Amino acid sequence: MNDLIFDFFGETLHALPSGALWWPGRRLLCASDLHLGKSDRMARLGGPMLPPYDTQETLDRLGADLSATGAREVICLGDSFDDLAASRDMVETLKDRLLGLMAGRRWVWILGNHDPGPVDLGGTHLAEHVLGPLTFRHIAEPGTTGEVSGHYHPKARVSLRGRSLSRRCFLLDDARLILPAYGAYTGGLDCARPELSDLMGAGAEAILLGPTPVRLPMPRRPR
Repeated sequence: MNDLIFDFFGETLHALPSGALWWPGRRLLCASDLHLGKSDRMARLGGPMLPPYDTQETLDRLGADLSATGAREVICLGDSFDDLAASRDMVETLKDRLLGLMAGRRWVWILGNHDPGPVDLGGTHLAEHVLGPLTFRHIAEPGTTGEVSGHYHPKARVSLRGRSLSRRCFLLDDARLILPAYGAYTGGLDCARPELSDLMGAGAEAILLGPTPVRLPMPRRPR
């Protein structure tokens, strides 16, 4: 795997090119904001039509990460489904695919703001999950430390050889780690926006996704 290895509160973590977080010391894989069923919800509500392959693509990526890491525990860090109906109406072939990924693993669904957790799929449902020095929750809380969260779908814009590129990214400072959105069709929030630049500390870094993740100072807008 072309992952990027970093230390966070005394633990060695890996940022995977997919946007998942791998904690080898716990054999734990964490992914945030899968938003399964997004294209179905958009069609149901009369929004823009999207190709109906996002759930399959996201589950395929998750399956590849599980196979590559051999994870025994999985944390889905909130907004796993685009809404509760997307969980309830999931087609049987995709539900079977997800249940196959869950089989034999401890699976934790963290409460998100889009869905209260797919209660008919098994697993453990928690508002937050504390493991050692780390606390996993969906939305970052100011003033906390050792926090791993998602919600914001961070992305960063950088210039390379005269071109401007926008990539999904992890955000990291001395208090918290924010994961990118894992799901297909999820979009993102520029990390220079106040919602993120005001939340992250002065020395924050971004880990840009790509075939090989790259770590660099978090881009900020000039004040």
